[in-house]
Amino acid sequence: MTMDKSFDAADAEARIAAEWERRNAFAAGANARRSETFTVMIPPPNVTGSLHIGHALNNTLQDILVRWHRMRGFDTLWQPGQDHAGIATQMVVERRMAERGEPGRREIGRDAFTAKIWDWKRESGDTIINQLKRLGASADWSRNAFTMSGAPGAPAGEEGNFHDAVIRVFVDLYNKGIIYRGKRLVNWDPHFETAISDLEVENREVPGHMWHFKYPLAGGETYEYVERDEDGRVTLRETRDYISIATTRPETMLGDGAVAVHPSDARYAPIVGKLVEIPVGPKEHRRLIPIITDEYPDPDFGSGAVKITGAHDFNDYGVAMRNGIPLYALMDGKGAMRADGLSYADSAAIASRAAAGEDVGDVTAVNLVPDDLRGLDRFDARKRVIDAITAEGLAVTYLHREIEPETGAEHLERRPVIDAKPIMQPFGDRSGVVIEPMLTDQWFVDTKRIVEPALEAVRTGRTEILPEQHKKVYFNWLENIEPWTISRQLWWGHQIPVWYGPSQKDGSFDYSETVQFCAATEQDVRNLAQAHYGDQVSIGFWDEGGTKHDPNSVVVELHRDPDVLDTWFSSGLWPIGTLGWPEPTEELKKYFPTDVLVTGFDIIFFWVARMMMMQLEVVGDVPFKTVYVHGLVRDEKGAKMSKSKGNVIDPLTLVDAYGADALRFTLTSMAAMGRDPKLGPKHVEVNRNFVTKIWNATRFAEMNGVRGGGARPQPSHTVNRWIIGETARILMAVDEALAAYRFNDAATGLYAFVWGKVCDWYVEFAKPLFDGDHAEETRATMGWVLDQCFAMLHPIMPFVTEELWALTGDRDRMLVHGDWPELGADLIDAEADRQMNWVIALIEGVRSARAQMGVPAGAKLDLVVTEADAAARAALAANGPLIERLARVNPAADGVAGKGMIAVSVQGASFALPIGDVIDVAAETARLQKAEAKLRKDADGLSKRLSNPKFVENADAEVIEETTGKLAALEDDIARLQAALAQLAAM
Repeated sequence: MTMDKSFDAADAEARIAAEWERRNAFAAGANARRSETFTVMIPPPNVTGSLHIGHALNNTLQDILVRWHRMRGFDTLWQPGQDHAGIATQMVVERRMAERGEPGRREIGRDAFTAKIWDWKRESGDTIINQLKRLGASADWSRNAFTMSGAPGAPAGEEGNFHDAVIRVFVDLYNKGIIYRGKRLVNWDPHFETAISDLEVENREVPGHMWHFKYPLAGGETYEYVERDEDGRVTLRETRDYISIATTRPETMLGDGAVAVHPSDARYAPIVGKLVEIPVGPKEHRRLIPIITDEYPDPDFGSGAVKITGAHDFNDYGVAMRNGIPLYALMDGKGAMRADGLSYADSAAIASRAAAGEDVGDVTAVNLVPDDLRGLDRFDARKRVIDAITAEGLAVTYLHREIEPETGAEHLERRPVIDAKPIMQPFGDRSGVVIEPMLTDQWFVDTKRIVEPALEAVRTGRTEILPEQHKKVYFNWLENIEPWTISRQLWWGHQIPVWYGPSQKDGSFDYSETVQFCAATEQDVRNLAQAHYGDQVSIGFWDEGGTKHDPNSVVVELHRDPDVLDTWFSSGLWPIGTLGWPEPTEELKKYFPTDVLVTGFDIIFFWVARMMMMQLEVVGDVPFKTVYVHGLVRDEKGAKMSKSKGNVIDPLTLVDAYGADALRFTLTSMAAMGRDPKLGPKHVEVNRNFVTKIWNATRFAEMNGVRGGGARPQPSHTVNRWIIGETARILMAVDEALAAYRFNDAATGLYAFVWGKVCDWYVEFAKPLFDGDHAEETRATMGWVLDQCFAMLHPIMPFVTEELWALTGDRDRMLVHGDWPELGADLIDAEADRQMNWVIALIEGVRSARAQMGVPAGAKLDLVVTEADAAARAALAANGPLIERLARVNPAADGVAGKGMIAVSVQGASFALPIGDVIDVAAETARLQKAEAKLRKDADGLSKRLSNPKFVENADAEVIEETTGKLAALEDDIARLQAALAQLAAM
């Protein structure tokens, strides 16, 4: 088949991908010729997701490892799948229902709503899978997994046991006491009315305000307030009857339990232990709270005193827990001020007793929101609180002086101290609303009980984390781990397998106090309940929308916890769940533990650490032997990509423009361990040119009768012996780089070899050989070398290499199942290697000198040998025609350097090129001097930047390194120009 003039990526990629799929080329075990397995688990993208540039990098690196092992004959499995993405999916479907004018989920009920999600999943849920296929990802798509497979209500085609695995683990951990229900502070999304993980919180810098308020001392007490400078001199001394605090969230003052100061803060030592009045709320019920000491307040920040609202701030929660301060919840699930619970008068009375040191027990029903604020949105309540405090004269004020322009009259006015400044505020990444720390009943994993094996596995090397720096992140999080909140107030997800029944008192049932029953099925729950209540009662199930029976009935009705599990809980079981656990499947025996997890740094603790804990607890083994953590793809200027900046790069747009191979190669060449790739379209365009270069070189070979598919030749000509050795050398380098996860070294090495050694030098060296005595061996050698190039490039650039493989020989199988080359150092011919590298160095030296001096491209120069050892003369004699043709010189002849000549040196020899008659020396001197001046100016600018202490102190390490590299390159260029000017001066 005759090759087309150019590679049509769009046509070839679709056609080749379809053929791979038709042949089931990516199936687990395909092309296996050895017993060793190699398993990779895809980090499951959200079912709502579409391909972004991070996915493109992550999956390209996984694919390289899988294709490399598959071609080497390993029994490979790349397990694909998707996460059900609780919040994101529920949001998408609810939005679609609203757009269609359909009733909301609460109107249609839970079962009907989840059925709609399954319908949406069938229609749109494979978007990212199809996009990954466009990228060339060679996962075993026939095994595509889903974290909700097998769940109740799952339609045909969604069978599987992942749901069963999740529920079984929950029940097991519950029975061990590792999973429990409790009240703790969590990130709460008021839009979705659910707890969310830290990963789902986006901290943004926004304009904000800090209000300063006075908390009066109880009973009108006073104290001497003294401020001192760092030398101990008094800078302020006054009598105060208050302590001041600053807050960005005045509405939370209603729930204060204390004011805290640092133990070392001498300003407040006289009033520690005394009570202060919260400056808001009905005067007749004004609450008192204690002043306590804690290490949390910073004496040097603001007033040094902080209000403690344990139910609405994570730092305050810690202070409250350490000091026994009650936690008073102020808001409901929608972020509005509570309207339930006890009256304000009763609530304030209970809180006052607590402040006086009395044990008041459970304060859940205590509602410290004044009646006029109940039901208000939190931000509306904030304004009301500020206005009320200010009107009462309890805002900290300053004296504002203003001069009337027309009369010059001075006006003095006391104004509240309000600092306008940027603040960091948490937002829900899906909802876009401000996240509220909320005290709620949630399900937790007692992670401290399962964390140690995960720490030990990395400490001992059972699991290796690369690069090394990410071990610190892993250890830091796990060594300071907090209980893991695993419940979400959603409908889409694995519903928590816990049912509640009434307690028994005096022969009747009390539904206000419940008993928990945890089991995997309703029948198991029924059995547990029957055993608990006895055979004299009947066990029924209460639907969420129904009504409980009379407490005196002999029928006990159980109701299920409505919450679902956090998606990180189910995805924490991804390795074993996708392999069929808890069933003892052949896949589980063969492919677990997996070999490599390729992931981003941002989910080391959210997912990687949790998988480690979960698998070690559930099956007693690590989920993977190596974790390779890649960087974050940034734009070409090094900035993080974001929609607000408008610098997001769509990988599919790049694939459409330049082809998947060019994008894959670009990402791979940038994937230096521990570094963030900087990507722009121009980088991908360069590597599209690389695809074109390979295509053109292969087409040249075809036009000269070269075919692939043959055995390794045994050539006699130096050029052919040399290129075989170079092929062996690059293969060893690529194998070493991929084994060490140095993807960029593999890519850049292949680029230099394929473009430089094969497509440039070897093709040029081969041209005269096609017409001589070595024509057949050169055709055989070139065909074999190109075959090795296709094979080595295939893991990175699968489409163009598969196409070229099919076009250049009679093959018994596709390249995806081709043999990875096995070449050793014994193929490196030392003499051919030395001789051809010498020839290349001479040609490059002559070309460089010609270009530097402005010698016309068509001018053929004499090559004067001024000095040469025996080895150099032998190489010159054996390769004279190649040198003459490629360096545009006449046959070499001995002579001496003279006026009008420039020198070129290579190992063992010196040459002179007479150029005086072909260039204008004065004009070239002027040109080079001008170029040197420009380079010197640029170098001076970079040098001044690097010598500026502020730049070195504030710039990122990557920027400093990049600037240093640019300066070194400029200085090299200047040195070359100076050498050229010196030669021109000598002429």
